[in-house]
Amino acid sequence: MGLGMRMRALVSGLALMLAAVQVLAASDVQSVRLWRAPDNTRLVFDLSGPVQHKVFTLTAPDRIVIDVDGGNLSKPLDQLPLKNTPISGVRAAKYDADTLRVVIDLTAQVTPKSFTLTPNQQYGHRLVVDLFDSGADASSTANVPATVTPSTPAAPVSPTLPALKLPPMPSSKRDIVIAIDAGHGGEDPGAIGPGKVYEKSVVLQISKELQRQINADKGFRAELVRTGDYFIPLRKRTEIARKQGADLFVSIHADAAPRSAAYGASVFALSDRGATSETARWLADSENRSDLIGGAGNVTLGDKDQMLAGVLLDLSMTASLSSSLNVGQKVLSNMGRITPLHKQRVEQAGFMVLKSPDIPSILVETGFISNPSEARKLQTASHQQSLARSIHSGVRQFFHENPPPGTYVAWLRDSGKIASAPREHVVRSGESLALLAERYQVSLPALRSANSLKNDVIKVGQTLNIPATTLAAQP
Repeated sequence: MGLGMRMRALVSGLALMLAAVQVLAASDVQSVRLWRAPDNTRLVFDLSGPVQHKVFTLTAPDRIVIDVDGGNLSKPLDQLPLKNTPISGVRAAKYDADTLRVVIDLTAQVTPKSFTLTPNQQYGHRLVVDLFDSGADASSTANVPATVTPSTPAAPVSPTLPALKLPPMPSSKRDIVIAIDAGHGGEDPGAIGPGKVYEKSVVLQISKELQRQINADKGFRAELVRTGDYFIPLRKRTEIARKQGADLFVSIHADAAPRSAAYGASVFALSDRGATSETARWLADSENRSDLIGGAGNVTLGDKDQMLAGVLLDLSMTASLSSSLNVGQKVLSNMGRITPLHKQRVEQAGFMVLKSPDIPSILVETGFISNPSEARKLQTASHQQSLARSIHSGVRQFFHENPPPGTYVAWLRDSGKIASAPREHVVRSGESLALLAERYQVSLPALRSANSLKNDVIKVGQTLNIPATTLAAQP
C-alpha cells in the first residue's frame, strides 16, 4: 500500500471516529419518566442517542448525581410524580461544556443502580437509574423495574430457594393460595391495541377483579404478584409467588398477534418438548422478550450441581405440569361460556413465567388486544368481571377435586360438605400407575379397581378414572 493510500485510510478512520463522538455528543435527554415499586424507584431518561454516564452519591444532604457525557436537556424536570418516593426534587444543569449533571435530592438513603437500554419497538435509547430503598437487596434485585405506588405496597421479596413444605397437621384448615400475575408493567407496556390500549393496564384490572372474587370465596386467598404499574422480571414473578406460599400461579395476559383478525381466549401450560402450535410458539417468544423490553438485565443462577438439579426438576415438573393441564382445561372450559376461544384445548409452549417446578402454573390469554372488537370488550368492567368469574370457576372446580392436604377445602370434602366429583387423567410419557396413585393420593389397589386393571401396565394416551381421595386433610 502506498503512502497516499495509507493517508486516505487514516483520514477515513479518523472521520468515522469523529462521527461516533459527534453521535454521542449529540444525545439529548428528551424526557424523564418515573415509577415507584414496593422496594425501589425507577427513573428512565429517554435519549436521542447512546450516552456514556456515571452515577455517584453525595451526603449532607443525601443526593444522587448523574453525569451524562455530552448530554443536553430538552425539557424541564419539574413535572415528575414524586409522591411516595424518597425523592424530594430533581434538577439539572450543565456541569461543564461537555457534561449534563442531574442531581436527585433525597429524603431517605437509597442504593443506586444504573444501566442503559438500546432501542426496541416501544422506545429509543434509555438510561435507567434504579434507587433501592434502604434494606432492599439491590444486588439480587438489580435491574428490577418500577412503578406507581400501590395503595398498599407489597413487602419486598428477595430471591430464595423453595421453602421446605412441612406435612400439614390433620386439624389445620389453611386457605388455598392463588398467586395472580398481571403481565408486563412499568417500562414494559405489553401489547398495544387500537387507540393505545395497553395490555399492562387491562390485565391489572382483570387481576384485581379476580383477586376480589377469589377472596370472597371462603377457603381461598388470592395474592397479586404485581400490585401497580411497575415491571417485575419473569423469574422474580415466580419467586414472589413462592414467597406467598402459592398453590397455583395464574398469569393474566391480553396479547397481540401479527394479524389483527386473530381473536379468542386461550390457556397455556408449560411445554416439556416444544410449542403445540405456531401461535403458541409466537406468543411464548413475545412474552419471553418482556425482560429485554422492561430492562431486567442478565439473570445468573446459583452454582448448583447440574445433575442433581436436573433430576429434582424433572420429578417435580412432571407433577406440576399434570396439575397445570388439569386446572388449565377447567379454566378454558369456563371461559368458553362467556367469550370465543382461540383453541379448544390447553396449549403448551415454553413460557418463562410458567417454569416453576413446584407450583402448578397457567397463563391465561384473555383475548387478542390487537383485534379492535376484543380490545373494546377487554376495557369494559362487565367483560372483565365475566372473565374473572370464569377463571375463578375453573380454579375452584380444580381445587374442589384436588384440595391440598391440610386446607379448609380438603376438610370440607372429607367431612362430606362438598361432593367429590369424578376425575380423569390422560397418561403421559414417563408416568406409571404407582406414580399416579401417589400424585392423586389414592391407593394403588383402588386405582386398579376403578379402571378394571389386572396389572399395573398403562399406555400413553390412556384415560384413567381417578377414584375419590379419602382423608385428604391428613398428611
